[in-house]
Amino acid sequence: MAHNGSVSSLGKLEGKVAIVTGGASGIGEATAHAFADHGARAVVIIDLQDEKGQIVAESIGLERCSYLHCDVSDEEQVKNVVDWTVQKYGQLDIMFSNAGITSKGEQTILDLDFSGFDNLFKVNVRGMAICVKHAARAMVEKNVRGTIVCTSSAVANNCRGSVNVTDYTMSKNAVVGLVRTAGQQLGVHGIRVNCVSPSMTLTPLSASIGITSQEVIQKVFGPFTSLKGVVLTVKHLADAVIFLTSEDSAFITGHDLVVDGGLISIPHMILPQN
Repeated sequence: MAHNGSVSSLGKLEGKVAIVTGGASGIGEATAHAFADHGARAVVIIDLQDEKGQIVAESIGLERCSYLHCDVSDEEQVKNVVDWTVQKYGQLDIMFSNAGITSKGEQTILDLDFSGFDNLFKVNVRGMAICVKHAARAMVEKNVRGTIVCTSSAVANNCRGSVNVTDYTMSKNAVVGLVRTAGQQLGVHGIRVNCVSPSMTLTPLSASIGITSQEVIQKVFGPFTSLKGVVLTVKHLADAVIFLTSEDSAFITGHDLVVDGGLISIPHMILPQN
């Protein structure tokens, strides 16, 4: 996949203006590139990793991509980014609310650390709601039939929950609830709201807990996954987001697109995404 800043003939998002939160690495970085490859005229990356974010923007092309420092849990910062985007490009068509963090170690209900809990919810739940709110307000104001996609997780879809990441699992279930509610409320404006829920994906966040290669993911998750011979990558997730933000999914809203290869159950470990 070429990332040379030129407009691609793929064209599913031709002329669109998109914001990607957590766009400096992992799923966000891959999706920012995919947006550009599919013809988006502007991609605004927001993150806290300034050096990495600027490198991603430059690799896409500064004439089409900008990086802005933003803490998604701070409503004023998010509002300022959305306002800046609309002022610079005229409107906002796509919000990919992807930024998130994971549990600090094992968090069962018996040893739940509420300082960690509060910080995780501040980013994963409050931050998601802030991004959806201000993206939607900008779309309504400009009468844009836009699309919003959030990143949830396979832990929000496993029927037995998670054995050791209580706070993370709760936060990702909240994201699904947000998407379903916002999808109901914003449909009258023609705005679609969906989420994508990956199982384990190789990202800098997964590396922080020792998942450092596709081989490790296959060893740990392969026995628990129905679909054999395929290991989830950030490109798979970017492709799913392209589907949810393009006309290919024009009649889909309030939906949680699970991308987990038919995960049967979740291994005894943390499941970081983003």
